[in-house]
Parts: sequence; C-alpha cells; structure tokens
Amino acid sequence: MSTASTRLPEGRYGRTSDERADRKLKVTGAVLGAALLGLVGWFGYHYVGQSEISAEVISFELGEKSVQVHLEVHKDAGADGYCTVRSQAESGKVVGRGDFHFGGDATRIDKVVTLRTTSPGTTAELLGCHAD
Repeated sequence: MSTASTRLPEGRYGRTSDERADRKLKVTGAVLGAALLGLVGWFGYHYVGQSEISAEVISFELGEKSVQVHLEVHKDAGADGYCTVRSQAESGKVVGRGDFHFGGDATRIDKVVTLRTTSPGTTAELLGCHAD
C-alpha cells in the first residue's frame, strides 16, 4: 500500500501564504528592531551626553546635628547647577536633605559641605545633580 504525497511540486505554483506571512513578519520585526535601537540610542545620548554636572561622595563624617560630606563635582566650564544630598538615620528615616549649588568656570570642584540633620544620621547619599 502506498500513500500519495499531498505536497505540491516545488517552484510550480509560487510561494505559499505561510511563506509570504513569514517574510512580512521578518521585515516588520527588523524595521521595529531598528527603530527601537535608534530610540534607545537617542535617549542615551541625551541622558549622558547632555549632562552638564555630575558628582560623587568621596567621604563623610557624622555629627550629632550635621553630616560633613566631601563631594567631587565634575561639570562643564561655566555651567551652574546643584547637587542633592540626604542623610538617613539607622531606622531608614530621612533626617537631613539639602541642595548645594556649584557654579563658576572650574570643571572639577572638590568641596566639603555641611548637611544639617534633625537627629544623628548614619549615611550621606548623593541623590543626583542637575544643571540650572
């Protein structure tokens, strides 16, 4: 007993609807992938490339009613901006928060700032820097 093949002869009747759908999906996926990659690149450029001021906490000293924070700030020459620092108690409660302004022509500023607290803090955390 032999079974008859239900496949059509290859190349005789053109592409099947499944092959056409697969090709459309591949093209659509490639176009959407390229658009997504371009969008991520654009946002990345504007987030990193346009940032005019950044900083890091070098060290900090704890006191009863204040925290001395040593900041190293990097910025574009002539750019003005501020950095936000906070301190938390051992319980996690925020006991101090302050904005410190940086301006002038220097591109690197090494400065110790005093953050006043409502009770003894255990941390000094840089929340971020923003250009004016």
